[in-house]
Amino acid sequence: QLQLVESGGGLVQPGGSLRLSCAASGFSLDAYGIGWFRQAPGKERESVSCISSSGSSADYVDSVKGRFTISRDNAKNTVHLQMNSLKPEDTAVYYCAAIEYTYYNAFYCLNGGGMDIWGKGTLVTVSS
Repeated sequence: QLQLVESGGGLVQPGGSLRLSCAASGFSLDAYGIGWFRQAPGKERESVSCISSSGSSADYVDSVKGRFTISRDNAKNTVHLQMNSLKPEDTAVYYCAAIEYTYYNAFYCLNGGGMDIWGKGTLVTVSS
């Protein structure tokens, strides 16, 4: 069973911070590139951030650049998304997804494609 489980979502005030986690089971994340995606009500799913299997390359969409940081701890089979300076427009269900490193492509990941294994999501609500 290949599984990704997101955690860390919740309610936060504008300007606040949250740290999301994505834990893998049934496979080793060190051989997978990972992306974080989100879907807000009434909007299409969009890519947020992507990281290579080794963690040496991390990429972000413009809307979160400078505010979000993606990282991974392969020894713990976990990927994180640190979200700072949160805005109401960041409100969404956040998903992590994985693809084996030989097929990982940052450009495809940032454009929402190429991921094989998906978590069920965690809800982030940014509101006063």
